[in-house]
Amino acid sequence: MATTGVINGTKFAVYAGGTKIAYATSASISMNHNLRDTSTKDSSGWRDQLEGQRDWEVSVEGMLIFEESGGAIAGLTMDELYTSYIATRTVFELKFSTEVSGDYKWTGNAFLTSLSADTPNEDSSTWSASFSGTGALTQATV
Repeated sequence: MATTGVINGTKFAVYAGGTKIAYATSASISMNHNLRDTSTKDSSGWRDQLEGQRDWEVSVEGMLIFEESGGAIAGLTMDELYTSYIATRTVFELKFSTEVSGDYKWTGNAFLTSLSADTPNEDSSTWSASFSGTGALTQATV
């Protein structure tokens, strides 16, 4: 049954190549419609625009963990994202979803375009990643 009311952000996850990204603390998706300028000298100083290309991006932040104490990590970690997608320059399927039946999910092919770590003194180490879509983003229900 689809989620009702205001959705708790904890329900959303990002999946790269079919595997959930581990220890995420936040995620966002951005869908853009870039317009093209069609202004002329007859536009009276006002910009005229028409439709243009669309693009989409996903970003995720998480806790930096290399190895779980007492067992394997269920999901992709920063080091696995690096070796799977930055080092290989591989395009892969990316999904942004709650995985709750009836909710919306967004899926498309993407590249991992940015991966960074933040390691403050006497605080939790975190990482962040940005993904850029290549081709169409599909909206469907889970």
